[in-house]
Amino acid sequence: MKPILLSIALASLLGTTAVAADAVKIGMITTLTGPAGYLGQDIRDGFKLAMDMDGGKLGGTPIELVVEDDGLKPGQGKQIAERMLGEEGIKLFTGIVFSNVAGATVPDIVDNDAIYVSPNAAPSNLAGKECNENYFVVSWQNDSLHESAGQNATNLGYKKAFLLAPNYQAGKDALTGFKRYFKGEIVGEIYTKLDQTDFAAELAQVRAAKPDVVFQFHPGGLGITFLRQYEQAGLTKEIPMVVAEPSMDGVILQSVGKAALGLNVSSHWNHDFDNPANKAFVEAWEKAYNRPLTSYAEQGYEAALAYGAALKATGGSIEDLAAFRDAMRKADFQSTRGKFAFGKNQHPIQNWYALKVVEGADGKMDLKTVGELFKDHTDPYAADCKL
Repeated sequence: MKPILLSIALASLLGTTAVAADAVKIGMITTLTGPAGYLGQDIRDGFKLAMDMDGGKLGGTPIELVVEDDGLKPGQGKQIAERMLGEEGIKLFTGIVFSNVAGATVPDIVDNDAIYVSPNAAPSNLAGKECNENYFVVSWQNDSLHESAGQNATNLGYKKAFLLAPNYQAGKDALTGFKRYFKGEIVGEIYTKLDQTDFAAELAQVRAAKPDVVFQFHPGGLGITFLRQYEQAGLTKEIPMVVAEPSMDGVILQSVGKAALGLNVSSHWNHDFDNPANKAFVEAWEKAYNRPLTSYAEQGYEAALAYGAALKATGGSIEDLAAFRDAMRKADFQSTRGKFAFGKNQHPIQNWYALKVVEGADGKMDLKTVGELFKDHTDPYAADCKL
């Protein structure tokens, strides 16, 4: 499949690519098709929004964004990366949504003297002993994402939890992270399939276990399907649910509507954060795109800002990768989350918040920030990173 070239605002207006001769190429490998396709689309469009707001540049440097669909296939992601590295000479990468694709793709990128900035997937193995000086993450480390849900469930007073997540690296990290901070008893634990569409058997087990709360991690279309079937099974009124942001993003919320009312969610970011950088981002997104805003879009936007800060510091040069890495580590940009820094393993040190699904004045469901869960939180694998 031919790469989609996205650059300056004219690209979105005219469907063509106009790129300065000295533009820096950034390769974006992401999931654009299937039930999870909107995740990659939001990452792409959030990244592109930052470019458009800078006149087709990042940090004052013209950018050529080369986008390809991995189809949620690890082998396909790996092949795209090899082609971008070899045939196109790309040295800056981003975009991967799923940890199984990242596991097959990121090592080749960073081992070939190229930089990878993750806007989403952040598997545990790449955060600790296998950390790499060319690998940065702007989202979170997988465990940390769900540690926040475990802390939220503990704060809410739940004593018995039933856990479900897909059987792949991010799903395993999800359950590990939740259990690290949940102080109650785990009365059931199920790994589902990454392409599952019928959860009847699992929901029967949930009902039989009679937990105080359910924690589930099912991103994208999986999350929509799970929540709809949870409601249809009559469990919404019986057993409350605590989730992290991938299981209740803007698209899922719009799709399931009042079935999500009262759901407790945890996140590192929300659209209602009251800081200038976030207000500018939310306003620009609403003006540019007629669809719900998600954390995937925010993370794509932040990845672009991180690259922009490094490019500004190096005068747009990527020839000296050591200098570029040093500039990246400073995270010298205004984050939509407020305070943001990279830890020793080049994963975020950031705050985590409790959110709740509420009904807005317009009758639509909304995610409202209601409290803080962690302050300056880092992941448990950073200590094993030797950078």
